[in-house]
Amino acid sequence: MTADRSAARPRSDSRQVEDDWDAHWGSFGDAAAENPANLYRLKLVLKELGYKPGPCRILDVGSGQGELTLAIAARYPELEVKGLEYSHSGVERALATAAKRGINAQFDQRDLMLDGAPDAESGWADIAICSEVLEHLDDPFTFLKNLVTYVRPGGTLIVTVPGGPRSALDRHIGHRRHYDLRSLRELLGRAGLKQISIARAGFPFFDLYRLTVVARGRALIADIDSSLEGRSARQRQAAIRTASRFFAKAFQFNLDDSPFGWQLLARATAPEAPAHSL
Repeated sequence: MTADRSAARPRSDSRQVEDDWDAHWGSFGDAAAENPANLYRLKLVLKELGYKPGPCRILDVGSGQGELTLAIAARYPELEVKGLEYSHSGVERALATAAKRGINAQFDQRDLMLDGAPDAESGWADIAICSEVLEHLDDPFTFLKNLVTYVRPGGTLIVTVPGGPRSALDRHIGHRRHYDLRSLRELLGRAGLKQISIARAGFPFFDLYRLTVVARGRALIADIDSSLEGRSARQRQAAIRTASRFFAKAFQFNLDDSPFGWQLLARATAPEAPAHSL
């Protein structure tokens, strides 16, 4: 039960703290690596990718500390895999993990709220992945328009976003909103994406997990903060690890496509025309 990945930009107003991902990765990064929800989303994305014969470039946008990017690179070592992330600390953690594991993946720091792809990377990706990012953004439309410039015409974009209620932890890490089928489809369509298909995954155990996170309220924030020390903090974190192991096993029985799932997984096709001409 922990923080999701984000490419949200820092702000000068009251949301500065909740968008400070350089600080968040230091506090919650270790817990994120054990988060059963992140592992479940990884399973969904890998299933959606399927087997990719021949040359293929995969771009993970909002790659955080690199778990998804590295899992893809490890599974497909013959492919070019790159992560883009706003947070400097996220990029540093990802590069350190890649070096430690001997995985060949590239990570770059970018702000997709400001710019699209530079000329050298325009249309670079055959497949782009944007997992648990859009819910953090005040202006997800601009982000998606800039993201699409990295994808070749006719290429694929895979998106995951949360549905269901927001928890205190969600708000703490900057979730502006959660999505439903209609709002996600509308956003992807406005960004010029075509052939949009969306599945609702995670019923029943992912939904139960999310309800547990909601019920824990703000107490969960302290439970998973790895910067806290002392016996009480260690006991709380041990309880979180036990719960995470339970849900990791239970998630094997989730339905990956159900009308009641609170995890949304979308697949769409990049426009044939360059994004700036739309």
